[in-house]
Amino acid sequence: MLAFAPLHDTVSAAGSALSWLTELLEPLAGGAATAAAIVLFTIAVRLLISPLTVAQVRGERRRAALAPQVRDLQQRYADDPATLQREVFTLYREAGANPIAGCLPLLLQAPFLLVLYRLFSTSEGGTGLLDERLVGVPLGHHLSDGLAGAAGPLFGVLLVVLLAVAWWSSRRARRASAAVGTVAGTPTEGPGAATLGRLLPLLPFTTVLVALVLPLAAVIYLVTTSVWSALEQVVLRRPQAVSSPAGR
Repeated sequence: MLAFAPLHDTVSAAGSALSWLTELLEPLAGGAATAAAIVLFTIAVRLLISPLTVAQVRGERRRAALAPQVRDLQQRYADDPATLQREVFTLYREAGANPIAGCLPLLLQAPFLLVLYRLFSTSEGGTGLLDERLVGVPLGHHLSDGLAGAAGPLFGVLLVVLLAVAWWSSRRARRASAAVGTVAGTPTEGPGAATLGRLLPLLPFTTVLVALVLPLAAVIYLVTTSVWSALEQVVLRRPQAVSSPAGR
């Protein structure tokens, strides 16, 4: 049990923070105060990891800018794959373009989702948040508990939003992949590269599948973080204006 003590303490701290936010928002949000507190909590989490997201986008732009040099290395070491791989890794490292940095924001969100799941599926929070309701549906309610009353429409709306964001994210990922293309000799190349390229656009839909087994509170978290991610994509990945020599 000692191994889980830090998680229990974190869940208790999150429960206290959500209770405080709920009390703060109750005069404005009324019965939806706890749901609003979850949304604000999610936004705070995303703001905390936003520097990593910005770094991820910058890294992707660095890798795109290095494409001509990578193609030059391909031609130079066409008959020496080992040297080609080593030179490309060196080029990426010197330019600060980490090919796996894109996974960090997603990985860092996982502990927060675990905390919220335990908070709203167990009594660890110790604050009674499990019994709070949104339009009459307990925040600890699962789809498997039934769709009677407002549960059906509420879960339906949330899942539709998740599905729409997943479709948009998948479409954007496919367009980005087609625009960049596959660059042979890069650190991401390998026997499973083609399969990975087909699977990556499908990853956003895993959020919808996960939501099918999570309590309402965690689904609210997923919807908020998914919408936030989509807005980040629009803002951070918008085309950059290229200044002309005359304007310098």
